[in-house]
Amino acid sequence: MANERVLDFFIGGLLKSANIKYTPNGSDIKEIQTALKTASKKGTSKVGFPEFTAKVGNFILVIENKADMEKQAVYDDEKRTILSNSIKALTDFAENGALHYAQQIIQKTNFKKVFAFGCSGDEKHHTIRPIYVDENSYRLLEPIQNFENFNEKNVEQFYREQVLGEMPPKILEKDGLIKKAGELHEALRNYGQLGDKEKPLVVSAILLALQDENFDINSLKGNATQTDGNKIFTSVRNFMLKVDVSPEVKRDKVLRQFNIIRDRTVLNQIDDRLKNPNKKNELAKTPLRYFTEFIKEHILDSIKANAHQDVLGQFYGEFMRYSGGDGQTLGVVLTPDHITELFCDLVQVQPDDMVFDPCCGTGGFLVAAMHRMENLAKTEKKKKHIKSHQLHGIEIREDMFAIATTNMILRDDGKSNLVPDNFLNKTVAELRANKYTVGFMNPPYSQAKGKDTAHLSEIHFIEHLLDSLANGGRCAVIVPQSTMVGKSKVDNQVKKRILQNHTLEGVITLNKETFYRIGVNPCIAIFTAHKKHDPNKYCKFINFEDDGFLIRKHIGIVETEVAKEKKAHLLNIWLHDSPAESRFIVRTTIEPEDEWLHSFYYFNDEIPKETDFEKTIGDYLSFEFSMIMQDRTYLFENAE
Repeated sequence: MANERVLDFFIGGLLKSANIKYTPNGSDIKEIQTALKTASKKGTSKVGFPEFTAKVGNFILVIENKADMEKQAVYDDEKRTILSNSIKALTDFAENGALHYAQQIIQKTNFKKVFAFGCSGDEKHHTIRPIYVDENSYRLLEPIQNFENFNEKNVEQFYREQVLGEMPPKILEKDGLIKKAGELHEALRNYGQLGDKEKPLVVSAILLALQDENFDINSLKGNATQTDGNKIFTSVRNFMLKVDVSPEVKRDKVLRQFNIIRDRTVLNQIDDRLKNPNKKNELAKTPLRYFTEFIKEHILDSIKANAHQDVLGQFYGEFMRYSGGDGQTLGVVLTPDHITELFCDLVQVQPDDMVFDPCCGTGGFLVAAMHRMENLAKTEKKKKHIKSHQLHGIEIREDMFAIATTNMILRDDGKSNLVPDNFLNKTVAELRANKYTVGFMNPPYSQAKGKDTAHLSEIHFIEHLLDSLANGGRCAVIVPQSTMVGKSKVDNQVKKRILQNHTLEGVITLNKETFYRIGVNPCIAIFTAHKKHDPNKYCKFINFEDDGFLIRKHIGIVETEVAKEKKAHLLNIWLHDSPAESRFIVRTTIEPEDEWLHSFYYFNDEIPKETDFEKTIGDYLSFEFSMIMQDRTYLFENAE
């Protein structure tokens, strides 16, 4: 028999995890205490006892629990939008009772914004439905997994987004970023005649020049002998020397990528189109000066203000998008910021970790790791050590390497250990000498086209990374789901070798739109290096397709407020092994030949309800009656 006390403890634990101070069986607010004294659900004007109440900011939370999931709610309409207010509904059903208490509080107190919650089930199978209630009406909101969005930090934004329907700030920020990227893209193409690969390099060079304290935009006057490009290049070189970008060969490789600003004539010639017709005294300028002014005003501040985000990488992605490319044609699939941050949370990156990304692209994983490590570090000396010695990356493409180096320098990390090289050509012994404790990777996709290139498949990159880490190193990779299936006989042999030498902790299936418009169904696989996989180990396979991120037209994938709750639910299960329905997580032993995905191991563990049984029997009897009426009784002759 269902035990409501179990649910009470579970809900209380969720409130505590969300840092919400609550009162059980009443309220510690005198005004609400008085209101509840005559709030009996039976209409007797006696005292009412909701399971929990809390005050968060300007909102009151009131919660009603029922152990039986059949007692979640009862409605007065077929569309299930109007909750019944009969005495039986109020006393026997969670949502109805919660709404009753919320309305009593609104009628009898000065509190006019209430979130009521109807909860039913237990810690594994449950429903938690929030209802927003005010003086005028109530609104049934989507069910939740926890109360993360209802604490002091998040509740106001949740209210604005989910109740008032306001556009989330992150969508507005991204929309602004896209518009500015579009404007810059057009300018780089129209005034600079730059190709897709050249545009981000010009942006990177200008960003670095702007860091040089001796650089003056007003000195960019289109001089034919001392060109604007030479002035910008000189400032880039001086700044890289100042912040001690070393060794010299690395500095020279980056500078070579920036030669374009000196060599491209059109960038250094005054363009009469670049003159504001509304300013009579303004002179025409070179494209380089125009770009520099634009970048200083619209990009540099954004990078500085978002230290934990790969803003430069986002711009690179927007350049490709506006060019009609999807990144794959250039061999680049950039990892979104919310994924790089999730990696750090999943493996619990710590201040003493040595973090390694062998396919670092624009440096997104290293930026996210650096931000988390800095936040956890207790001294400035430790923060400096993290930036100088604990972030390592390899990038095979020299243009991307230059962008990654710029990215790290802009975060006061001129000494980061980035190397322009081919990861697969580096020996395990050479890499192991660095004692990497964390490995992050988004490897090149779809490079294995046949026998000659079989060694370039994603699973080979994973194996080489695992072999390269220190004993017990934590590894997280984002790859197409097909990688976990085994696309070929060779790939399946690699999967078998991985289990012989390393441990698979689990795989998380992601939102199909994570890489917007690229057509990749991604997943995150997490391993422990140099620890043979125990055949009796229960791995975690999670379906995280519903992550709270949505597609917005002309913007792409964007974060909604509910994404915080979804992420908190994922981390609670991944890190603390909390119970959850099999539709979200399956814990199971594995074989090398299995498809290491939630969809392969999934089974429905939800106990059928009595109504399900009645419906099934009803369907069968209707079928049998229909067949008899059609003179087809022969179908049942061998039924026994």
